[in-house]
Amino acid sequence: MEWKSKPLAEEDKIKVLQKNIGVPFEIANLLIQRGIEDFDAAKNFFRPELSDLHDPYLMLGMDKAVNRISTAIANHEKIMVYGDYDVDGTTSVALVFSYLTAYYPDCIYYIPDRYEEGYGISKKGIDYAKEQVISLIIALDCGIKALDNTTYAKEMGIDFIICDHHLPGADLPEAVAILNPKQNNCNYPFKDLCGCGIGFKLIEALTQERGLSFEMILPYIDLVAMAIAADIVPILGENRILTYYGLAQIRKNPREGIKLFVTGIKRELNVTDLVFVIAPRLNAAGRIKHGSLAVELLLSNDPTEALSRGRAIELFNSERQVLDQHITEQALDQIVENQEQNNYSSVVFQPDWHKGVIGIVASRLIEKYYRPTVVFTASGDFFTGSVRSVKGLDVLQMLDSCKDHIEKFGGHRYAAGLTIKAEAYIAFKKAFERAVAVTVKPEQRIPSVDYDMEISLDRITPKFFRIMNQMAPFGPGNMRPVFMTKNCIDGGKSRAVGGDLSHLKLDAIDDSRSTLSGIGFGMADHISRIKSRNSFQLLYTVEENEFKGEISLQLKLKDIRF
Repeated sequence: MEWKSKPLAEEDKIKVLQKNIGVPFEIANLLIQRGIEDFDAAKNFFRPELSDLHDPYLMLGMDKAVNRISTAIANHEKIMVYGDYDVDGTTSVALVFSYLTAYYPDCIYYIPDRYEEGYGISKKGIDYAKEQVISLIIALDCGIKALDNTTYAKEMGIDFIICDHHLPGADLPEAVAILNPKQNNCNYPFKDLCGCGIGFKLIEALTQERGLSFEMILPYIDLVAMAIAADIVPILGENRILTYYGLAQIRKNPREGIKLFVTGIKRELNVTDLVFVIAPRLNAAGRIKHGSLAVELLLSNDPTEALSRGRAIELFNSERQVLDQHITEQALDQIVENQEQNNYSSVVFQPDWHKGVIGIVASRLIEKYYRPTVVFTASGDFFTGSVRSVKGLDVLQMLDSCKDHIEKFGGHRYAAGLTIKAEAYIAFKKAFERAVAVTVKPEQRIPSVDYDMEISLDRITPKFFRIMNQMAPFGPGNMRPVFMTKNCIDGGKSRAVGGDLSHLKLDAIDDSRSTLSGIGFGMADHISRIKSRNSFQLLYTVEENEFKGEISLQLKLKDIRF
């Protein structure tokens, strides 16, 4: 792993900011690195205000969307709320559906089946809408490229409002309104809302239209925070505000559907918990059974019912964990058997791999082989694949160069999906390897970590941590600070821990003679060199550790150098 140091801010700027807001040198540097250089910017950063959210009517198409929904309600039309089966989709559906049904009951929701229908707006979903006498579909977190199916719906007398955050193509679907800040002619100031964020802006506009106060939609903001965290969108601008208040709500009054997942967290709940505790469980419903079960859970108000549904989803998540571990092992074996360890890409296939976990498996393979990865499974006469990439490599561009071998593909820069004909597998695999080989730079084949600054252990105090933690919520665009410390030695208590003794419990002392403990997952192979009193350098973040009811600071290790 390569370590890359971010440049320190100018010393004069650091001193001015220190004086103006009363923070340590290190905190001032971290803030300036994030573009925060004066009192007002710091105030807005540390204390986000809901009043700084943008007017929803600045979004292109919002007036048309609100008018069409208002007309549907006035004419007693039946409305379908349609969303994807991932966290962004299911939270979006739960948000808009629960908002509408609070005052207009003639609504249903629909989540497509991952296996029968795939991602996005399906013909089966539209046919179901026709059966249910639906005349308006509000699509969330999908639809921006559903040209054929929106036309099909229009022919059947069904209107679409599309609320999507994915990049539009050259042509737009037939819809009465499209809400997507990424449209070329949309002047909405913030472009990085997730699907649920756009759903929130829609209900904000509807609330204004009804002449009601903004406060009435605050109970829905927790859903937006979950979606922002799960969809890995930048936690800046509006996303920072929405996440900040959404987290506060979950901490204070979590909805019944997620209480089972968060009650065991003793320290203050953060974005990491949303990503690694809540999101995998909500996703497990769609991966193993059906995404509608996640919506049911999020809508549950009865404690007994919510607990029962939460336990069922816990079982789905446990099944998912077993599956992804087993398939990962098989995929790694396949790479070795094919002697592809030194390839520029990983492309693997097995017909019986579970479609719901192949995206997770692709991410696992990147942990072993740092390169763009495609994992395929069979789906009828076709192969369905999940694609994951590494920093700086846009897989959509690489897939586009292989489009002669692809039936369809779509997604984001670093995560995408595709479908190919079974007979095209070998040709695609060769084409994808060529596409990566001609694109990747030598330095992009090595994982790297950018760290914020070098620091001595004596600077890491409870007060320092409290101030640093006020920079949360952390996430893309505002990552948790990464520090480097030199000249560390074993304090005498370092040891291997965990059921298989694969993890490192570090007892570190540096030149300041301060001692801090750390945890390094999968780093126990360093223990002999640490115990031999060799000096080492540490790369880490700082977190709180709760053990037997006591909370202390610890280093969460990213890497060790001797």
